[in-house]
Amino acid sequence: MKVGFSNCAAVFLLTFLLSLEAAFGIRFVIDREECFSHNVQYEGDTVHISFVVIKVDTSWHYTQDGVDLVVKGPSGDKIHDFRDKTTEKYDFVARHKGVYQFCFTNKSPYHETIDFDIHVSHFTYYDQHAKDEHFNPLLEQVSKLEEALYNIQFEQHWLEAQTERQAIANEAMGRRAIHKVFFESAALVGASLLQVFLLRRLFERKLGMTRV
Repeated sequence: MKVGFSNCAAVFLLTFLLSLEAAFGIRFVIDREECFSHNVQYEGDTVHISFVVIKVDTSWHYTQDGVDLVVKGPSGDKIHDFRDKTTEKYDFVARHKGVYQFCFTNKSPYHETIDFDIHVSHFTYYDQHAKDEHFNPLLEQVSKLEEALYNIQFEQHWLEAQTERQAIANEAMGRRAIHKVFFESAALVGASLLQVFLLRRLFERKLGMTRV
């Protein structure tokens, strides 16, 4: 039995839309610890995660220490952990379905803003009363297209977050440079006034001694 073009197109569109449902992104401010959970509905799904520390909420301190991230499975087992990272991206295959946890830890005394994304790749194979050879090539192409689009979106968002982080860092460094020049100038003026005061005192003493 041959599969019509309209049926193939419908399956293509449905599968593609289902593959885009499992996407999650959030930007949040962390003080000490923040945990997020994501439900992976099918065993064998590929979970993609990425995060970027956008900024540190202080104008006087710029840190490269980053944050810690621990990824845990549905049974509480640790899948992976990252230490002192400002940016990272990682993917893994879910061996079990269920709720996965992603816990961030900020060890610095400053609030930090983090951009965090999760994407789950999954395709459901429907019984459309057609032979496998009709749908396998189509589903393979859908998988490749979905993964390519995700990678483009992922890299674009990654670059945007990195650019924003660098812009904030440059702005903070610029403010610190201005403050440094201001304080150096104030110190120089203060030192000059002190020298004038000491010289006047010295001349006054010498003048007094001469009169005596």
